[in-house]
Amino acid sequence: MPAITKRLIVITFVAMAPLTLGALVAHQTNPVHAHIGHVMDGFRNTPNGQGLLPTAIAEAQIAAQHATLVAGNTDNLEAMQRHAGHVLHAVDPTEMPSGPGLGYGVKPAAVGAARHIRLAANSEGASSNVATHAQHAETSANNSVERADALIALAKEIQEATTVATAADAAERLSTLAAQLIAGHDANTDGRIGWQEHEGGLQQAEQHANLMKKGEGLP
Repeated sequence: MPAITKRLIVITFVAMAPLTLGALVAHQTNPVHAHIGHVMDGFRNTPNGQGLLPTAIAEAQIAAQHATLVAGNTDNLEAMQRHAGHVLHAVDPTEMPSGPGLGYGVKPAAVGAARHIRLAANSEGASSNVATHAQHAETSANNSVERADALIALAKEIQEATTVATAADAAERLSTLAAQLIAGHDANTDGRIGWQEHEGGLQQAEQHANLMKKGEGLP
């Protein structure tokens, strides 16, 4: 390679390197993007360090699985109560310290996701893209927190039941509500599940959080 070409390559690299480094530092210190990262990519103390929203979804899948087992054992009070305890653990480990969940809980993860979505939208420099999708994702995450609270109440009702009939009455509602944690619910019966209050679930929260990431050019 001619010497002059080598010098041009070196000069170009040196000139570009500070810009690349500066862009990287700016990305790492951008509070909007940092909060989006907490929601979607990684957060301290979560299982395997994953994001708050993926944690909520993973725990919700476990809760739904065991809620189905509750509904499938309506002739066995002991089995219903055992699996109701497993639902409690997956939804909020402070209510049931041991069980098959990840140990973080749908509710704490959804609460944290909603909080960091709002922090992203309220941070200096937040774009209109972030503001728009933050409203959608936060609403859906908060819907999931409300459903988590309702699941806790139903699971406790089953655990405290003294007859199969009483527990079985709550079992079907528990299974239906647990499925709505992820899928949401068509509350206004318009044939679709949106992000709105009482509708969106963790699936809709994830969808809009991903749209937020894409709009910000984040991987």
